Amino acid sequence: MIADLPDRLFSPPQWSRLRELADLGDERVLTDFTSPASLDRLAEVEVLITGWGSPAVDEAALAAAPRLRAVLHAAGSVKGHLSPACWERGVQISTAAQANAQPVAEYTLAMILLTLKGVPASTAHLRERRDRVDVLRTFPRIGNHQRRVGLVGASRIGRLVAEALRPFSLDVAIADPYLGEAEAAELGATLLPLEELLRESDLVSLHAPAIAETRHMLDADRLALLRDGAILINTARGALVDHEALTPELVSGRIDAILDVTEPEPLPADSPLWDLDNVWLTPHIAGAQGTELHRLADVVLDELARFDAGEPLGHPVHAGELGRIA
Repeated sequence: MIADLPDRLFSPPQWSRLRELADLGDERVLTDFTSPASLDRLAEVEVLITGWGSPAVDEAALAAAPRLRAVLHAAGSVKGHLSPACWERGVQISTAAQANAQPVAEYTLAMILLTLKGVPASTAHLRERRDRVDVLRTFPRIGNHQRRVGLVGASRIGRLVAEALRPFSLDVAIADPYLGEAEAAELGATLLPLEELLRESDLVSLHAPAIAETRHMLDADRLALLRDGAILINTARGALVDHEALTPELVSGRIDAILDVTEPEPLPADSPLWDLDNVWLTPHIAGAQGTELHRLADVVLDELARFDAGEPLGHPVHAGELGRIA
């Protein structure tokens, strides 16, 4: 992983627990799998704890690590750095994606409540006027009562968001080809086809994985289905949205957006989205940050304890899931 990431992931008590569970050798952080020093270390490794910035665990790395039996990823997706050869060799794979999903769901919940309440729009209006605002007349459609929230994707995060919305008087809908009506109902939501969800929602939040089938799933035709004044939240991946089609929709002011991810990321310096009052751009902050990283470390430590005890991993990633997970 990135050289300075371990000290951000592990608190002092977590470091102590890690040293009790494993022999860390010289505690060197591997940032490559090709240098002579790294190859010497790989030859001894039984478990790899990986994180952001990990080099690829491919056939060459596996050949250099004949004793490797598990990779415990202290983050979300494993598809960027783990080769299919890992599963073919029988290496156990685990991810802290569920722990990383929690802060994303919290961010999404906060943004849903704030934007439906009109906080971004009224803040911009207040800044411009610098005087009293007649909220009732200027923003007659704001509020978190009996508004429809559409969630695209019943992923880990999508499900957490649906559960988090239960206490509020919001009508929640979900679009997901792998979800059944009964399962949606258990989440407190109505299952809808994507196009219908887009047409009928006051706010649409994206929680689908970035795979070939979902690239630019919100293209010009689908973005046009959004009702005037709708809000789009994207905390998933920028590639889910065709930004060439999104930009004119936002520049016109027809819809609003909260974008924690974009395509490209970050946006070019000359993108008009930087200067729009109806767009909030945040720096890919929704996932685990700061103190939230310790939650990821807890998952890894618990997985390592299970591995040491010969128990099944609690958060395994199976080869058959790779085609439809982030």
